[in-house]
Amino acid sequence: MAKLIKAVLFGLLIGTVGVVFSVVPLSRSFEEDVGLGLLFQLRGVRPPPTEVVVIRIDQDSSEHLNVPDNPDKWPRSLHARLTDGLVKAGAKVIVFDVNFLEARSPEEDVIFQKAIQRAGNVVLADAVHLKKVPMGVMAEAGAGPDSIVKISKPFALFKEAAAGTGPFMLPGIPFRANQYWTFQKGRGDTPTFPILALQLFSSSVYEKFIDLLDQVHPNLTGRLPNDFESIRTSKGLVELVRNIRKVFEGNPHLAEDMLKALGPVGSYRADVKNFQQLNALIKVYGNAQGRYLNFYGPPRTIPTISYYQILESESDATMGARNDLKDKAVFVGLSEMFLVEGKDSLYTVFSQPNGVVIGGVEIAATVFANMLEDSFVQPLSLHAKISLLVSWGLLVGMICRMVPTIMAAGAVLVLCFLYLGGTVYAFKTAFTWFPFLIPLLVQGPLAFGSAVLWNYYETDRERKNIRKVFGDYLPNNVVDALSCDIGNLKGGPQVVNGTCLFIDTVNYKTLLENLNPQEMNDMLGKYFEALFTPVRHHGGLIVDLKEDSILAIWKAPQDTLSLRKQACFAALDIAKSVARFNREVAPYSLRIGIALHCGQFAVGTVGAVDQSRPAGDVLNTPPRVEGFNKYLGTTIAVTGDVVHGLEAAFLMRELGQFKLNRKEPSFVIYELISRFEESDPNRMRASGIFAKGLGAFRIQDWNIARELFSQCVDLVDGDGPSEFYLQLCEQFIKHPPQEPWDKVVTLEKK
Repeated sequence: MAKLIKAVLFGLLIGTVGVVFSVVPLSRSFEEDVGLGLLFQLRGVRPPPTEVVVIRIDQDSSEHLNVPDNPDKWPRSLHARLTDGLVKAGAKVIVFDVNFLEARSPEEDVIFQKAIQRAGNVVLADAVHLKKVPMGVMAEAGAGPDSIVKISKPFALFKEAAAGTGPFMLPGIPFRANQYWTFQKGRGDTPTFPILALQLFSSSVYEKFIDLLDQVHPNLTGRLPNDFESIRTSKGLVELVRNIRKVFEGNPHLAEDMLKALGPVGSYRADVKNFQQLNALIKVYGNAQGRYLNFYGPPRTIPTISYYQILESESDATMGARNDLKDKAVFVGLSEMFLVEGKDSLYTVFSQPNGVVIGGVEIAATVFANMLEDSFVQPLSLHAKISLLVSWGLLVGMICRMVPTIMAAGAVLVLCFLYLGGTVYAFKTAFTWFPFLIPLLVQGPLAFGSAVLWNYYETDRERKNIRKVFGDYLPNNVVDALSCDIGNLKGGPQVVNGTCLFIDTVNYKTLLENLNPQEMNDMLGKYFEALFTPVRHHGGLIVDLKEDSILAIWKAPQDTLSLRKQACFAALDIAKSVARFNREVAPYSLRIGIALHCGQFAVGTVGAVDQSRPAGDVLNTPPRVEGFNKYLGTTIAVTGDVVHGLEAAFLMRELGQFKLNRKEPSFVIYELISRFEESDPNRMRASGIFAKGLGAFRIQDWNIARELFSQCVDLVDGDGPSEFYLQLCEQFIKHPPQEPWDKVVTLEKK
């Protein structure tokens, strides 16, 4: 419980750090400029709505029309021709993102003025100029964005002819463009020209808009005109938009009530376009004026047509272009793929180091499309962001504290990939912006790194405590072993997969009876060293030690070939080590039998000799398997599960299926002979013949089996298993086994 509480507190700390980082201005800016940009890149291109088209003023057009590169010097009669052409093509709204601040040629100005009047659906842009205000002065005066820009209206002749004029200023300029305003802050909430274009574009649903308002708040309809045509003729578009805005600001729940009345079903749903426009108007007027741009892709993702193509009406391509303009909002403005002298080109998430940028007119068209689709990027609310960062910190923090280091690293990495995938999915499908740089680059690494340091500190402290407690009672090497495997000192039993090695010393007691105490102490020290060294060298743990037997284990979460291979190596090395020991202590000698078995068992608290105390039936099997050595004259007997898949590493042979009495389970027993590269040729040949003899024995061809086993004895003098089967064949020739015979050899305990 204490560990869980510590993990929860650690997770909450990581969550708190994430929240603190999220409110630091530098981190917020990094999340917006870098994180949001990465989300757009990961999302890729999104199809824009078909109702929006950009007419680009570009160098191609200046060359085709033989006019100056600077569009401010173009004859205004060209704009008149363009306007007439767009009206003829059926454009629903025409927006000029071009500055018309001064009078030029009277004749040219009048031609353009009359074209604007004839169209009746032209919106002109107010010019926005950035003032050069020193940062210190701006900070001292508490200046806001409105105080560092100057807005200039178009030339009076054009202003009076247009349906409306408005500015278009993006927050963050002159830096990166991420947000937009529907109404210009600090200028009497002047509507920007994208919202004027939207209101004009949605003129056909204006009466339905008023009807919907009348349904939810009848007392408010008197503040607004009933028909849109009177607004168009009186040039009162700007005033209308401003008044609607005031109505919504004075009634905070109006937008919510109108959206409910608009409803998921009903008469308004019958016409999809009408519903879309009504929904867009309600949300534009009812929501916050600052929104995040939802870019559709790199420059020219929104359908774009060159200016000159509209004017050259004799071109087939132009006629096709004109046909594509029916009932659409057309935005006209400077749009070059590459940044040219800084003219109306803005840095966005899709800007590239080689200078590829998105023109201001494309951004204005993007704003219009976002409003029409209601597809602006929606960041999480402050409450939701705090909850997310705290929850994420709690999750990764608890994992890093509760799970072993390597597993924690993998788990955190997987969670980070899942979080990133979920963030991209939410951004792509619901336009929801989840912060991901702070969770992935701050909280995740911080949780893992801090947990590693904390675990190291606690482990070091516990090791020192172990040395302090046991140092006076246990040998130094045992204390060192305990302190190096603290994990097994903690908690309850764990179920693991492993291999068990059992060693039985056959003549242990007989030998010791002939030794004096000093000789016995010296011999046992050397003997146990001969047994322990191979086990430890191959990664095993000595878990039980009795007078004449030893039990060692190799454990892991999953059964692996390498684990069983190390146990087999240890068994072979023990046999060699004991042989060397016997040569050193001659004329004395100790005879051993070794058995290996594998499976699942539980590992609990510390034992007296080594670090783990296992329990389970798997631990009871090796002593029974070792009993077969006495019957078969072998040194290392292993079960089939142990050597499965290890045929290429060792010379081994199957000895058959045995059980010690009729009540016990049977085992397929193998003899482990040597490493494959160390195999004796006679042994290898004898093993092959033995396998054939065992096959003949199983089909009860006793004579053939007897002949083959005899060959094995000739090749390997004193081959115990072959001699055992020779005796059994003689017995079965005289007294065949009862049918049905299951091929299992039952032995009586010696």
